[in-house]
Amino acid sequence: MTLNLRGIIPPMITPLTEDYKLDYKGLKNLIEHLISGGVHGIFILGTNGEGPSLSNEVRKDLITKSCEYINKRVPVLVGITDTSFEGSVEIAAHSKASGADAVVIAPPYYFPISDAEMDEYLNTLIPKLELPFLLYNMPSCTKMNLSLNTIKKGKEMGALGVKDSSGDLDYLYNLIDAFKDSPEFLVIAGSEGYLPATIKHGGDGAVAGGANVFPKLFVELYNASVAKDDFKIAALHRQVTQIDETIYSVGTTASRVTKGIKCALSIKGICEDHMAMPLHRFEQPEREKVKCHIENFEKEFMAES
Repeated sequence: MTLNLRGIIPPMITPLTEDYKLDYKGLKNLIEHLISGGVHGIFILGTNGEGPSLSNEVRKDLITKSCEYINKRVPVLVGITDTSFEGSVEIAAHSKASGADAVVIAPPYYFPISDAEMDEYLNTLIPKLELPFLLYNMPSCTKMNLSLNTIKKGKEMGALGVKDSSGDLDYLYNLIDAFKDSPEFLVIAGSEGYLPATIKHGGDGAVAGGANVFPKLFVELYNASVAKDDFKIAALHRQVTQIDETIYSVGTTASRVTKGIKCALSIKGICEDHMAMPLHRFEQPEREKVKCHIENFEKEFMAES
């Protein structure tokens, strides 16, 4: 199946109500915000989407409503990985029934697994999928760094590409080099700061968390990178770095990036920032810091636009 997934594909956060249900109004607002910002696709139930922390009921509701609201304007990718094999198959089937365009497979989390076990997992799972799929390397959350051999086997079984969130630029470059003779196989960065380097080296785009908040910025950076406009790349990349140094740096917990993104969206009036347990949203002091960072960022951005 031909499916163009190059460009900026935000790992969409999941808008929730205070009682951990799906916030329909917030979801619709967020989707319109992303699409009007020019994104090339939307990835739901990823890390920033808190996928592993959501009930199956909320996951399925999110898939159904996202596909309904997006209405084929951009491709919808769904993270299906679950601790249970049957759970992954179930979410994949629901994604197909809801009209999603592709699913995303990461190693099942909790137990550390070997390359051989991951290969067997893919051998068993992939024949049960009814949608195209991408592989997802997220070692900080899954206890496994996908080997090049496993990714090559995934490609042989039909994978459209791989999203790498290892944070290791050399590993990302090795992936791009390994598949340079297969331009149909996509290599997408999960570390948004690597976007210009990814494109320059021959990669295909980024699953950029910050694009939840500032989609136009990341789309412009992608376009500048493709056009090899070094002056514009430098100016836009400085803004992306500023997001990392400000909004992503509020608080001390490892979850501060997702918290910062959700908080920023709440401050911008797009959706609330309730989070699924065990995470919790920022308290007022952190919220005030994020608000200040956004105001300063937007003043600078408007001044340069």
